Amino acid sequence: MKKIVLIVALFSLFACNDKEVKLPQASLSVMKDIEDHSPIYMFFDLKDKKDTIIEVNRKNSISSTNWVFNIDKRLPLKLVIPEVMKLQEKKKGSSHAKEGSINVFTYSDSVAKNLAFFPFSDVQYKFDEDFSKLLNMESLEKYEEFQHLAINFVKGGAITVEGLEVDRNAFVTYITKLSRFSRDRKLVMLHLNFDKELSYGDYIQNKILAWQATNDKVQIFSFEFIYDQKQSPEM
Repeated sequence: MKKIVLIVALFSLFACNDKEVKLPQASLSVMKDIEDHSPIYMFFDLKDKKDTIIEVNRKNSISSTNWVFNIDKRLPLKLVIPEVMKLQEKKKGSSHAKEGSINVFTYSDSVAKNLAFFPFSDVQYKFDEDFSKLLNMESLEKYEEFQHLAINFVKGGAITVEGLEVDRNAFVTYITKLSRFSRDRKLVMLHLNFDKELSYGDYIQNKILAWQATNDKVQIFSFEFIYDQKQSPEM
């Protein structure tokens, strides 16, 4: 397994082939340590100096270990998520997969100046499918005790909650207030939707923001919707 080295000044990782991964940044660490891991790298490149392409190094993805995904923040979700889904299936289908092993995304904590990790083992992606507002609620019978909120993260930084735009700096407070006044005092389930044109760096920052809004009354649904803004109906 390759050793991961954080270059704090550049907020980048370098694989042993000297290729660089520019990490997303955030101001807190969801996880600080992980052991017994295999690194997976997704590099940013330009074809003919104009078209963004992704190069995936998965050679060290040992199924019996925790997988650490080092993904360049400049890559768009439309390239990243299909590769993540393939690797999820690879690990799931492996007879060597170790029970309890996890998958995490890496990013840099710009305040603590350390490498940080965001777990996503339970996430199931819905790529290029319907926005969560169109989700058949009959399939959510076991979640009927929840009030369901559709959260939309749009390219450019806008955030909407049930179609209403919410200031990023007020998002956590807004969700907390909604949970206090939810119908019949129900728990709140957040359904996360991401424009597939978002950069991976923005994706990680948005996931951390949603995570900050969770508490004993607010949970995040395990399905994430990566949608095409051009093909989706008005939301």
